[in-house]
Amino acid sequence: MQQAYRALKQLFGVTPKIEVFVRHCHFSKVSEHKARLPNFSRQRCHENLLSTLDSKKANITFLLDTFHPSQEPHFVLQQKEYPVIQISEGSETGSFLKLLDHVISLNLSDDTICYFLEDDYIHKNGWVDILYEGFTLPNADYITLYDHRDKYFLYPDLASKIYHTASCHWRTTPSTTNTYAMKYKTLKRDLEVHREFSLNRKISADHDKFSKLTSQGATLLSSIPGWSTHAEPDYASPCTAWETLLN
Repeated sequence: MQQAYRALKQLFGVTPKIEVFVRHCHFSKVSEHKARLPNFSRQRCHENLLSTLDSKKANITFLLDTFHPSQEPHFVLQQKEYPVIQISEGSETGSFLKLLDHVISLNLSDDTICYFLEDDYIHKNGWVDILYEGFTLPNADYITLYDHRDKYFLYPDLASKIYHTASCHWRTTPSTTNTYAMKYKTLKRDLEVHREFSLNRKISADHDKFSKLTSQGATLLSSIPGWSTHAEPDYASPCTAWETLLN
């Protein structure tokens, strides 16, 4: 996996760190009904992220929506290594639009990889290097480390192109959740599409957004097997006992 990092370093000189942007809140009406993996909690997902992060290659910024206050301080405030930006939106779409505004204001280098992450994801060790590897593929506009299980049973006619890097296979996939990565120049290019499918909505229309991006020529790649998963058991990335990573 170090090969991908070295390859990017040769191409661009100093390889920018991956910038991870994680959205948290005290309460999410959007996801309160969802089934969860055994031992799931958002704090355990947070601890998993910190324990699998390679801090030499990636930074984190947390966005905490405080619209629904809690008597207990949110657990992201317990760590002091990474910044926490507090916002007050009260909706998934509101927090996502605030995220877009914040990231665009940073004026990062064009080749910086930006990873938008929701607070109910689990990662395997090595995911940072895998993400770097994915962006060595010439057609990688967007990347998800989540291998959606539903793509194997809800899309009987789905056809994918398959690629490989040094230590992972990749498939084209039609859509993903609001957890994905792209280079900063790609985000700037497609910014209005990202805004369009969250503006004036209660929840972002992720599938429709990526359908439009695909129609405009963008490619979304998913690692196979997944190096992360959404913590819903029926849709979790196959081939990994994710619940063990929460213990």
